[in-house]
Amino acid sequence: MAMDSKLTLSLDKSVIAQAKIYAKSQNMSLSKLIEMYLKFVTKEEVPKIEISPIVEELTGVIELEDENYKQAYKDYLAKKYE
Repeated sequence: MAMDSKLTLSLDKSVIAQAKIYAKSQNMSLSKLIEMYLKFVTKEEVPKIEISPIVEELTGVIELEDENYKQAYKDYLAKKYE
């Protein structure tokens, strides 16, 4: 279990006041809110997933200009396999 340590910060009074209001609305202490924020901004980035050459080749095959993408895909397949 991690041991808590004190930290002194100098922040704008209005920022502190707003942060206290927010923390209270979330049923947590200001310390916990800041701890959660710091954990979030310091976490390691998720490694990028490598895209296979086949998927890259298919990128952009269908141009979607409208929201009826399912019909556009059906039309594309019909034309491809005529």
